[in-house]
Amino acid sequence: MAKMANVVLEFQAFPGDSEPQTRPVLIIGQQSNLQQVSWSQIKGKLQPAVSTEVWQAALGALNPNPTDSCPLYLNHAVVAALPPHVSRHNSPSSAHFVSRVVRSCLPGGSKRCIVMVCKHSDVFASACAIARTFPIFSRRSASSRRAEKKHVTVEFVIVDRDGGRLDPAELECLSNAADGVRLAARIVDTPCNEMNTDHFLDEIKAVGTELGITPVIIRGEELKQKGFGGIYGVGKAAEHLPALAVLSHTPDGATQTIAWVGKGIVYDTGGLSIKGKTSMPGMKRDCGGAAAILGAFKATVKQGFKDNLHAVFCLAENAVGPAATRPDDIHTMYSGKTVEINNTDAEGRLVLADGVVYASKDLSADIILDMATLTGAQGISTGKYHAAVMTNSEQWEAACVRAGRSSGDLAHPLVYCPELHFSEFTSAVADMKNSVADRENAQSSCAGLFIGSHLGFDWSGVWVHVDIASPVHAGERATGFGVALLMALFGQASDDSMLNDVSPLGAATSISEDKMERDCKRRRLV
Repeated sequence: MAKMANVVLEFQAFPGDSEPQTRPVLIIGQQSNLQQVSWSQIKGKLQPAVSTEVWQAALGALNPNPTDSCPLYLNHAVVAALPPHVSRHNSPSSAHFVSRVVRSCLPGGSKRCIVMVCKHSDVFASACAIARTFPIFSRRSASSRRAEKKHVTVEFVIVDRDGGRLDPAELECLSNAADGVRLAARIVDTPCNEMNTDHFLDEIKAVGTELGITPVIIRGEELKQKGFGGIYGVGKAAEHLPALAVLSHTPDGATQTIAWVGKGIVYDTGGLSIKGKTSMPGMKRDCGGAAAILGAFKATVKQGFKDNLHAVFCLAENAVGPAATRPDDIHTMYSGKTVEINNTDAEGRLVLADGVVYASKDLSADIILDMATLTGAQGISTGKYHAAVMTNSEQWEAACVRAGRSSGDLAHPLVYCPELHFSEFTSAVADMKNSVADRENAQSSCAGLFIGSHLGFDWSGVWVHVDIASPVHAGERATGFGVALLMALFGQASDDSMLNDVSPLGAATSISEDKMERDCKRRRLV
């Protein structure tokens, strides 16, 4: 722990006045929002070094395309403008640009301040975007020698609220969300020699201890005995045993049961269908789905959640060894269906298929969402910023897109058409193969359909599949993607008013109250 990056991130309503030489400051917002801020609201962060005339001149000089920044005083104070408009498939908060601006423009120092100027509807996404710019994991030897902690204080000025400040409950929500994002990113950034299945179980137990929950863990040979052929088959060759772990939040008065199922492949060599020397580096990130679910579960339960919520972690290392699954092997899954292995590098769908069936059979879930770094083709389908979403419910498809826009964790639909695509998995000797016959036919959709097929395409509940293979990282750093999306998507079941507001059924976001009521009756999102 001593060698980890040491930035303490704090959200405060008003961190107090301090001149920029003492506490360097970055002020961010859309230009139109920055112009609504009165000098009295920000002068305490800038005086005496910066005058009102310099502030006004800087605002006038900004010409965002898509962003722009202007130094206000040496390298101690900067104002930065976000894009004035975004397209319909982006977040109104410009969350990705917030992250970029913080990375490139925040002044150095051991005590720094970020002032985020925005509308109230953009606060949650902006806070999560700021959080992902401060990764925790580091093994640089120089960072271990620097013992002092660096403090970054984040203050929001809300342009569409009288007084412009957040209340303590809202600040607590932002703090828990940011912690969840940074927890997920830390796990994804940590290499397998420090984040094998044993270590991941320790992370799950630590969250359980903090929340007063004892995890259920099924491990090693017990997986085989209980019929988890997918998880066991993928992880049986590794030194550290595969596992299915479950954290369960079961409050009084719950009206439905929700399960989040995460792919936790702590390292993916590809198995005997081994990856090449250029495609294997980075495969420590193949646990991104499970990491996001752990971070989101911790934050969501801390904020209070009205319904039953289960976090199911499918943990394995896809290793090479004498016990490794071979192409041509046939596994019997927890669903009872048989799978002929034709590609050991299509392993994520195997562990998730067991996970979603466990959620249905053993946890009686009404709503099952699986999240995974499932396919390289996801980046081709929806790109580096948008998760790919596939679901058996048109309403939930729309809800995922809207939750992506309100949270900053963007999402976009994949084709859902099992009657055309599932034949890709046809096997002569088993119920199905685990990889497609034609890799040019909707690869990401087909991979998701494999998971859904074990629930059954006629399953009466809601099933959502979220592929986050590309957005789980930006360059060589994890983003903590998925935490904000889950918190927003299920926000209507939260006790927290901010999460209610960012949920797809929260405060009206260009949706008439009439239509909201109709949606509620038809969808009952959570």
